Amino acid sequence: MFKSRLTLVSLLTLATLMLGACGGAAPTPTAAGPAKLKVFGAYATPLEEPWDHAIHAALEAAQQRGDIVYTWADNIGYSGDMERVLREEATKNKPDIIFGDAFGNREGVAKVASEFPAIAFVFGSDGGPQDPNLAVFDNWIHEPAYLCGLIAGNMTKSNNIGVVAAMPIPEVNRIVNAFRQGAQEVNPQATVTVSYINSFFDPPKAKEATIALIDAGADIIFAEREGGIEAAAEHQLFAFGSLVDQNYQAPDYVLTGPLWNMGPTVDYVVKQVKAGAFTAQDLKDFSLMIKSGSSLAPYHGNESKIPADVLELVKQKQAAIINGQFRVDINEAAPPSGQ
Repeated sequence: MFKSRLTLVSLLTLATLMLGACGGAAPTPTAAGPAKLKVFGAYATPLEEPWDHAIHAALEAAQQRGDIVYTWADNIGYSGDMERVLREEATKNKPDIIFGDAFGNREGVAKVASEFPAIAFVFGSDGGPQDPNLAVFDNWIHEPAYLCGLIAGNMTKSNNIGVVAAMPIPEVNRIVNAFRQGAQEVNPQATVTVSYINSFFDPPKAKEATIALIDAGADIIFAEREGGIEAAAEHQLFAFGSLVDQNYQAPDYVLTGPLWNMGPTVDYVVKQVKAGAFTAQDLKDFSLMIKSGSSLAPYHGNESKIPADVLELVKQKQAAIINGQFRVDINEAAPPSGQ
């Protein structure tokens, strides 16, 4: 093998010298492009669930740009299967980065991350980062949720606003409380009633809870969980989506919603890993409005159904948030229902 390699090198050198003697230029080797990072997505719920879908969409966009090679597994669940899937992926395919959600799987994710320190683990989590290679993030969409509350408080006619949410945990409470803050800031008479379905993804249960809120007098709905929009539309009531642009579900009734853009988080992590500079950290800031990590979903023409003065108020408050002149409260306590 060694002798054959020397012979090949000698022949190439001779060919180069001959080309030079004939006045020709030796061909310039083509440099290989930088290797793309291998990224794996590990999702506890089906990708129909907007929380995980927001992460998935950002990673798909990065792959379409040519930044990464992306594969995933969804609907993994919460019974220890996440730990198994992560360990198998880390052992067999050795990705550079693993993104996913650790809510309900925090201990398993942390355990596997500690076993594979060369892989960057980047997970949505209610825990903190873990040295040297587990970074965490969450959907810090309380700011656009507050803006939706401004709209809801102005548009309710019954002064009864319904919210269908996952469960009373800090990560959900801060979104619901921000929405409530906005609604009652512009309409102190408004009552915001919250119904928890005690699940991250159960559309039939969310729909049932929404119908109960409507039967109790709610005339506008914040569907923090998948399933509420369908019930609102069936009753011809305006609704707000959550996490992703859900206007397609009921174009005439979904006004907007707090939108989560995982793009800034994904871009930051990819750059850090490529530079060999990845560290365990809390990536919260990349989901804030000032970093373009969250925003209001497009109105899709439904701004015509919102009073002009309300739209102007939302525009002013949004600018104040992005400019650092106004801060939405971060209140993670369980909201008082019916107040």
